[in-house]
Amino acid sequence: MNYILFDSDVRSSLLPFTYTRPVADIRIGILTIREKWEKFLGFTTTSITEEYLENKYPMVELDKNILINASFLPTKNLAKQVSNLTYNQAIFKGEQVIAFFTSDTQEHVDFDSYEQVEFKEEVLQIKNTWDIFSLNDKAIQADFDLLTEGRTSQPIPVGVHAIQEENIFIEQGATVSYSSLNASKGPIYIGKDSEIMEGSLVRGPFALGECSILKMGAKVYGATTVGPFCKVGGEVNNSVLFGYSSKGHEGFLGNSVLGEWCNIGADSNTSNLKNNYAEVKLWNYQEERFTNTGLQFCGLMMGDHSKCAINTMFNTGTVIGVSANIFGSGFPRNFVSSFSWGGAAGFTTYQIKKVFEVAKVVMKRRGIELTETDMKILHYVFDETSKNRTS
Repeated sequence: MNYILFDSDVRSSLLPFTYTRPVADIRIGILTIREKWEKFLGFTTTSITEEYLENKYPMVELDKNILINASFLPTKNLAKQVSNLTYNQAIFKGEQVIAFFTSDTQEHVDFDSYEQVEFKEEVLQIKNTWDIFSLNDKAIQADFDLLTEGRTSQPIPVGVHAIQEENIFIEQGATVSYSSLNASKGPIYIGKDSEIMEGSLVRGPFALGECSILKMGAKVYGATTVGPFCKVGGEVNNSVLFGYSSKGHEGFLGNSVLGEWCNIGADSNTSNLKNNYAEVKLWNYQEERFTNTGLQFCGLMMGDHSKCAINTMFNTGTVIGVSANIFGSGFPRNFVSSFSWGGAAGFTTYQIKKVFEVAKVVMKRRGIELTETDMKILHYVFDETSKNRTS
């Protein structure tokens, strides 16, 4: 069977992260949404996404296809039900379609003519950017159970203080030195070839991706995910780093999401609670205004390739687009458009030529090339977001 993950109507509410990837490639828990579906289904998947992303994320259509709403996180029973779909069948959760069967000869999909099956069990759906950290505790637990079932962890090293060892899993090649791992509130997963340096204090739920590093004396509260090839230091609470990003020094990051290739300068801090304890509002790309999240705690949403200098101070509920470069004293405004250069004193346009120069250097340090396809995506986003920039 051929499985295709489609973005659905939540894509716009997941910007800026979906500027540079399909919904399926958002990381929550230990794995990306795509990786979860592929592990449960036992097949690779492709995506239906925005046209400008198709060269990097092509869609493959065969005679028989099952289309899956990528905003839904799979469970064992859901994946089984999806894999059993056949002609003119669809799975719904309330009014939302989860998956449906199509053939290459079908010209239209009319759900009124489909047999509609209601999925009655609990299932997680990522509808907004803040769901990525708000639901991360449940996602980490689900991924931990999936990845560790029937497997044995590497032994916990001598000198590591561990609480509830059965909830700690250490992959091959990972090292942990003289640190504290408290898995009493949720599991701790330490990925392949990753490192937790001495003096780190970790409370689960927590996931450390492949080849990532927790630096000396880091303090990490659950539910936090540090994706692959990241470096993290200082204090982190209930945050998700997709991958290839760094918060390597002191400073606080709380209730936040960082995309890929981001960098947080030393002693930078995010506020995750307003002084008046009011609900946090975030920039809504679709409505082009700030809208309520319903949350009291919400920090920073930072798109791919964005960076901030040392001692940057972020207000509660700040949204940073793709490839922004932030520096200077004072608090920058709580919505910074993609490809902005500056800070509290004002912004200019971060010119695309310079963006490419920096991205090439940054990615080369990790042995990865900025491809022509990547540059075309960034150039499209640069043009698409020009209306939000001040100059």
